[in-house]
Amino acid sequence: MYMSALRHDNRKGSGTTLLPDSLPPLPGHDGGTVPGGTGSDVMKNRGTVKTNLRKGQRTALVASVVTLLLAGVKTLVGYGLDSPLLVADGFHTLSDFTVIFASWFGLFLAAREKTDRFPYGLYKAETLVSFVIGLFITWAGIEVFLRGVKKFGPPASTDSFPLLPIVVSCISMIIGYFLARREGSVGNAINSQSLKAIAQDSYLNIAVSFAVLTGIVAGYVSIPYVEGLLLVIISLLILKLGVETIWFSLLILLDANLDRSLQFEIIREINDIPGITGVRDVKIRQAGPLRLVECNIESNPHVPLYKAHGVADRVENHIKETFPYIESVYVHIEPGKREATVAIIPVKDINGLNSKVHGHFGRAPYFVVIRIRGDTVEIEDFYYNEHLGTKGTIHVGVKVIKELTRYGLNTVFTSQIGEISFHMLKDSFIDIYKARENEPVRDVVDRFKRGDIEILNAPTHPAETSQAERMTGAKDNGP
Repeated sequence: MYMSALRHDNRKGSGTTLLPDSLPPLPGHDGGTVPGGTGSDVMKNRGTVKTNLRKGQRTALVASVVTLLLAGVKTLVGYGLDSPLLVADGFHTLSDFTVIFASWFGLFLAAREKTDRFPYGLYKAETLVSFVIGLFITWAGIEVFLRGVKKFGPPASTDSFPLLPIVVSCISMIIGYFLARREGSVGNAINSQSLKAIAQDSYLNIAVSFAVLTGIVAGYVSIPYVEGLLLVIISLLILKLGVETIWFSLLILLDANLDRSLQFEIIREINDIPGITGVRDVKIRQAGPLRLVECNIESNPHVPLYKAHGVADRVENHIKETFPYIESVYVHIEPGKREATVAIIPVKDINGLNSKVHGHFGRAPYFVVIRIRGDTVEIEDFYYNEHLGTKGTIHVGVKVIKELTRYGLNTVFTSQIGEISFHMLKDSFIDIYKARENEPVRDVVDRFKRGDIEILNAPTHPAETSQAERMTGAKDNGP
């Protein structure tokens, strides 16, 4: 029995820690392979995280270089052809380069290995950079708004058709579109907040470039107010994006719970793992593109400590395999409290709560299924053991257990039980109590309520005895 809460974590330098006096989501079984949750799967997920971060770095770096080249071309052409609008757009694009480069730097830091000083990694560097990006975007929105206000009025006239500025603006919009698509697709694929933010900003910058193009054409044909109005509208959209990015980054840095749907999915997955009797709470923190999860779960209070640790392992590995963007899982497992005890008892006859306990688990002709909730005892069913006298290599007790597990049982009362049946029940986290042969079921339940009944921590006889009994039974029932 484990009488202390068990905390399990796989972070570097951590392990199982027992806290004395601190009582408060892989189908599988002990010793077998846990579907969706092996050690190699976890290492594979870690490799995927690093690969995704490097992919985000490459995308941000390419976008930075292309944006810097666009800023230079716009500025040079604007100065060369005396186009103030194109020059201003060039400086605006240069500020976009700063934002994208900051995203690359954040992803670069997030991809660094964990150290003793930063045991959780530097994933939140990407979130911090997103906050800075939000400030830049907000500043850009204010700058575009002020430029739009200044543009209300007659446009500056020009004598020659501004072909080259128009061509540069069109090329800028086309390149910006493909950059925005790439940033958005990669950002969504690797769950990078900074890449998704700059992708949205890039789409808005296309609109800014279109407003500049409109202003250049309007200046040539002398149409007033068009450029100013478009810039003011676009600036409001940019301001909205900047404020949202700042607010969302602050929530992440303050460890707000922003993903309740993921929280419910994890609870559902954990509840499907054998050995879990309840989930008290699941907490999720976001660190850059990844998630850090803390689980407070309950298990059978009578299982040994090593089995409780095995449950924690299965929870951790299954969550990481099911949700690859979860980087760390911290599992705190506590002794659970049952709302009801669902038990089976091997009996000799069918006589309600007065049925008599049989002398052996697998050789009993009947099994009574009872539910104990407080002072209430209900008989849910009587099961006829149709496997008695059958020939074959499968142990009778194994067949009975496989069929009775559909009742959702968590307890067995029996006079005797063999080695195979005992370990099969224990592997399913089912408690086994020592009943007396010929004892009425009612008396067994009364002793259980009083706590005056022995819990079995070992089979009552070895597998060889069960084998000999089975062979004798087969001969007695043979032709």
